[in-house]
Amino acid sequence: MIKSVIFDYGGTLDTNARHWAYVLWDGFQAAKVPVTEAQFREAYVFGERALAKAPIIKSDDDFYALLCKKVRQELLWLDFKEYFITTKSERLEFSQRIATFCNDYVLRQLVQTRSVLEQLQEKYRLVLVSNFYGNIETILRSYQLEYFSAIVESAVVGVRKPDPRIYQLGVDACCCKASEVCVVGDSFSKDILPASSVGCQTIWLKGKGWTDKEEDESIPNAVVTDLKDLLQYL
Repeated sequence: MIKSVIFDYGGTLDTNARHWAYVLWDGFQAAKVPVTEAQFREAYVFGERALAKAPIIKSDDDFYALLCKKVRQELLWLDFKEYFITTKSERLEFSQRIATFCNDYVLRQLVQTRSVLEQLQEKYRLVLVSNFYGNIETILRSYQLEYFSAIVESAVVGVRKPDPRIYQLGVDACCCKASEVCVVGDSFSKDILPASSVGCQTIWLKGKGWTDKEEDESIPNAVVTDLKDLLQYL
């Protein structure tokens, strides 16, 4: 019997299984940044690593502010590689334009997300387990997503997915047995596998992945392609 549900955040609750690389790429195209998808992918990887290594994101940054900082890192890489050379003021303008596009995308997705979480909150203890930068609570408040009894954030606890220990911390926050916890996430390698390894049930919110790797769909207890379909299983 399921007593608690653990959710991933990025790519799950905010984009409904759409990998953030694709959301940002759409933003770059909408802003008419003249780079190829391969060049953008390099910039995306650089930006993710830069934010993970340095304290660029502050605890009071909302998601729009985070997006602006992330995109500026990506634009710096494109400038460094001479794929798209920009001035500081141009990088600011492009980062704001792209961040607005992506933030608007999230706002549209969150209408359904809130509805799903409200229904599940009536039946289960909800916990969030996320690889994030120390500002996830600020983002949840700004987006009116305060449905969680506990939050386990990588920057706070010092453990990152796919390390199973972060999901064990999530189970501890659920105040029940691992077998009574269902984990919902969009990443097979960072959510489904580590959560399964600590004894949780899992539902894979499957979208278009970063790579074309085929995963073993017999491992999760269920596979869905839309957040609202969770209500069929929970």
